[in-house]
Amino acid sequence: MLPPPPPLLLLAVLVAAAARPGCEPTRGPEGGCPRPSAADSAMCVDLQLRTCSDVAYNRTVFPTLLNHRSREAVESSSEYILLSVLHHLLEGQCNPDLRLLGCAVLAPRCEGGHVRRPCRHVCEGLREACQPAFDAIDMAWPYFLDCNHYFSGQEEGCYNPLEELRGGLDVEEALPSGHPPTSIRFTHHSYAQMVRVLKRTAAHCSHIAKTYSIGRSFDGRDLLVIEFSSRPGQHELMEPEVKLIGNIHGNEVAGREMLIYLAQYLCSEYLLGSPRIQRLLNTTRVHLLPSMNPDGYEVAAAEGAGYNGWTSGRQNAQNLDLNRNFPDLTSEYYRLASARGARSDHIAIPQHYWWGKVAPETKAIMKWMRSTPFVLSASLHGGDLVVSYPFDFSKHPQEEKMFSPTPDEKMFKLLARAYADMHPMMMDKSENRCGGNFLKRGSIINGADWYSFTGGMSDFNYLHSNCFEITVELGCVKFPPEEALYTLWQHNKEPLLNFVEMVHRGIKGVVMDKFGKPVKNARISVKGIRHDITTAPDGDYWRLLPPGSHIVIAQAPGYSKVIKKVTIPARMKRAGRVDFILQLLGTGPKKFLPGPRRNGPGLRDPPGGAGPHGEPEEPLGARRQPTAGGSKPWWWSYFTSLGQHQPRWLLKY
Repeated sequence: MLPPPPPLLLLAVLVAAAARPGCEPTRGPEGGCPRPSAADSAMCVDLQLRTCSDVAYNRTVFPTLLNHRSREAVESSSEYILLSVLHHLLEGQCNPDLRLLGCAVLAPRCEGGHVRRPCRHVCEGLREACQPAFDAIDMAWPYFLDCNHYFSGQEEGCYNPLEELRGGLDVEEALPSGHPPTSIRFTHHSYAQMVRVLKRTAAHCSHIAKTYSIGRSFDGRDLLVIEFSSRPGQHELMEPEVKLIGNIHGNEVAGREMLIYLAQYLCSEYLLGSPRIQRLLNTTRVHLLPSMNPDGYEVAAAEGAGYNGWTSGRQNAQNLDLNRNFPDLTSEYYRLASARGARSDHIAIPQHYWWGKVAPETKAIMKWMRSTPFVLSASLHGGDLVVSYPFDFSKHPQEEKMFSPTPDEKMFKLLARAYADMHPMMMDKSENRCGGNFLKRGSIINGADWYSFTGGMSDFNYLHSNCFEITVELGCVKFPPEEALYTLWQHNKEPLLNFVEMVHRGIKGVVMDKFGKPVKNARISVKGIRHDITTAPDGDYWRLLPPGSHIVIAQAPGYSKVIKKVTIPARMKRAGRVDFILQLLGTGPKKFLPGPRRNGPGLRDPPGGAGPHGEPEEPLGARRQPTAGGSKPWWWSYFTSLGQHQPRWLLKY
């Protein structure tokens, strides 16, 4: 499948570019254009290149480092054309980093009549991070981003062209006089304001909080997470991990604000000595991603509260619904569930999934899940007032709505109830209220029994990882007015806390061998529940379970299995500790019976290596079908109008 065509303006530039040559690289041993010496000392002029309009400087020089002698020569060069369309070709990966790095070469920074070259270490770091994206579309690394030719070392006075990428976001936003740093302002937050609040909160509670980015949106905005833990930044043995995600649909903004408020609340209450919050954060690692779709939010926010349509801003900048963009593993689950002995958990991502259009936001979530052993998750939406849980894709042959439970139906109902029962409006007995049609169900519902859809994030969490995720619809108004935000917070604060505390239900422990060495990827099975979870790299595990007696089995290849019976009291609010010590089998014929096959026919690990559960180590690496028979890659059509100045340096063969 080809990516969407570039904007009409860019197509016009492509046609115009055929008339003016740029600097073609030589085919010598070093490659690339000769490094000009004159450009290091020349007259500075105003920078007027549209593609480079957001760089951190406004003066450049001619001739450039590529020996372009005018603005027109730059704009008509194949190098400039590439920068203009690269984010389309790479589907948002490494955007805008690569463009800003390229602009530092095509329009070098000029200060006081001298050129400042971009730093070599910045180029090298970006190449290491972005090379898989080029490999995925069979494109060579652009010659003008050769880190050895057009970049300098720090000892030569280089500058970082990405340093001000999020310019202004670290600047403190003045609070009204008398307000402490963690004071909650019940208002809508722009992207810049959201980042400032999260970073300020993390700085104020630096001993228990930190911010980090899990990736970038298609338009280049950081997907910023704030985490809370007694040791932020690292996984602690047997400390469960929880994630809360808001704003997957850009116009459903209540969840975004609730998580911004929750971050400030956790920080302030911890500092004030709240026993409940201190106990929670000392025993749990909590990750908050207020906005999974910051690009869509900008579209919705431009219309504003009260004027936003039902769908304006719902999709990301590629016009993709992110909650329909995950791999459909539920269909494969239904096939495997009907096969005797087939394992239907930790299902691998089918290879053909990467041939379609996968949003960078979706990839970021999947990579995040792979790097962190999440146990529990909630996705916050808007448009109704109800809590739904997997499966979201119906088992009905015609995909009509139909009750479609997971093997963990009892546990999912407990998780949904943990939120709904604490929400005053969800428990309101009026059928005329928002969400009143769910009143007889207790304001919770199996997703597929409500309506069926495929490619959802919650189903993917359950079938690909150890994580149990529910979906919370926070209200019937997707973009509520500012005056409603305080009430929304009061309604959702207790449900959010109660839900996070549910991660401590069930059992936890460590699986090790007789020498105390942890056994990673061991399987923890529960008799009567056809869904295993696996141990983390340190051998620790968490198994969410409802009250009652359970037969629990731990096993791993090369070890004998161990079976234990556990009883979980109804009122138990701390996970029971159940460790397993596995004995190595003898060196003779293996008596260990391997678990049922993980994948059915047609499901293979994507090329480029696989993670511990069959997922690709880097999802970029298998996005496109390889070209066959020496034909040009699919993206070459973008450059055919350039005639003899086509960028053949992008071809690998």
